[in-house]
Amino acid sequence: MNLTNASLAVLPVQTPAYDRKGVTTGIVHLGLGAFHRAHQAVYVDDVLTQDQSWGIVGASLRSDDAARALNPQNGLYSVVTKSASGSQCRVIGSLNHVLCAADDPDALISQMADPQVRIVSLTITEKGYCRNASGDGLDPDHPDIQYDLQNPNRPRSALGYITAALSKRKLSGAGPFTVLSCDNLPDNGATTQRVVLQLARLIDSGLADWIRDHVTFPGTMVDRIVPATTDADREDTKTLLGVADAWPIVTEPFGQWVIEDHFCAGRPQFDHPDIILTQDVRPFETMKLRLLNGSHSALAYLGLLAGHKTVAQAMEDPAIADFVAALMRDEIAPTLNVPANIRLKDYRAALVARFKNPALQHALIQIAMDGSQKIPQRILSPIRDRISKGHTFDRLAHVIAGWLRFVAAKEAGEYCFPLQDPMADTLRAQPVETLIKTEKIFGELASSPTFTRTIMQVYQNQEPLSQR
Repeated sequence: MNLTNASLAVLPVQTPAYDRKGVTTGIVHLGLGAFHRAHQAVYVDDVLTQDQSWGIVGASLRSDDAARALNPQNGLYSVVTKSASGSQCRVIGSLNHVLCAADDPDALISQMADPQVRIVSLTITEKGYCRNASGDGLDPDHPDIQYDLQNPNRPRSALGYITAALSKRKLSGAGPFTVLSCDNLPDNGATTQRVVLQLARLIDSGLADWIRDHVTFPGTMVDRIVPATTDADREDTKTLLGVADAWPIVTEPFGQWVIEDHFCAGRPQFDHPDIILTQDVRPFETMKLRLLNGSHSALAYLGLLAGHKTVAQAMEDPAIADFVAALMRDEIAPTLNVPANIRLKDYRAALVARFKNPALQHALIQIAMDGSQKIPQRILSPIRDRISKGHTFDRLAHVIAGWLRFVAAKEAGEYCFPLQDPMADTLRAQPVETLIKTEKIFGELASSPTFTRTIMQVYQNQEPLSQR
């Protein structure tokens, strides 16, 4: 038996506490992947017990994998939280349907233009925002943006779909929806607003003015560690459920969602201890990006170079664990404006405990992908702060050097690690001395003697960090 609505009644785990037949769609989510299904969709599942107008239609922009896995299951899937104390399984019912945008762009635009849809949320990763080299605006020469400008009603990028749907709503009188970015970008709400407005203005200045005046783009901070699903996870979940789930999610018990309370068309009544509604997300966002995500990048590159495969394995190595603790304490923490009621020492200790969770097989290679898009906000931002104050940044430089070695690592003419990065060709084609002066990655730091000199010194003297 497979996981479907018909099998819910016999499952030995927590299932939706509402009648799914009464759920209507209030949210369209672009970039339907593991993180959304372990995070936002779980919180929406709780909301549906009180208000069933906030169901989700998910959309994958390229692949039909999610649609093929989840639509035969009526959108149902399981979330398994794992820790050293054991596993807990829950079936989530907030996902009504999955669309593949590449197969039917009109269907996705029509769904987003439905007046019942009040939020369009995104987890499209950093590269999905088609930003320019400095990261402060749209790259009009990006291939997806060039395509969207030629095909505004059959777009390719998430920004193109948002613009097309808002254009249709403007013409029909359906009104705006809130655009809710849930990606790890600095000031993600304002960043999303900026690139959407810039694309809209290239298409129709009147539409851009309407979006500016009516559409809101709240900032968010999202936090939950979600490894990629493996075949072993599917087998383990089948044992827990008693039925087959084509795409279960495995995650940690911890979760947090900080949201700027700025919604133009209403929002769910988020009443959950993991959710903070605030007027200023930025301190939470910066703290998480630099401490959690920055440490993850350090673990990925330095851990892989030391021969480790998962976060937990790397944290078992005393040299790497000590490095990460010192990186957070001595070089990253001093750059932060800490949110009220947060004890930074406790926050760092909690991160270390999460990284050491032996039940999560969080692959370092998964974290290492798209480094050219992640390094700027995770590592370069605190470096800028430290340089501006005349402070050293040796450990942060060690992370950059580790990434450069990861990019350049060869063995018998082959790369040791799969390099999944939108700039892969550029990264592989250049020597390190040239690469660290690439403005598209390093911005103004590429021309900073302090930065380039420090990175090269660390790179030339770097040895694999390990005591195992």
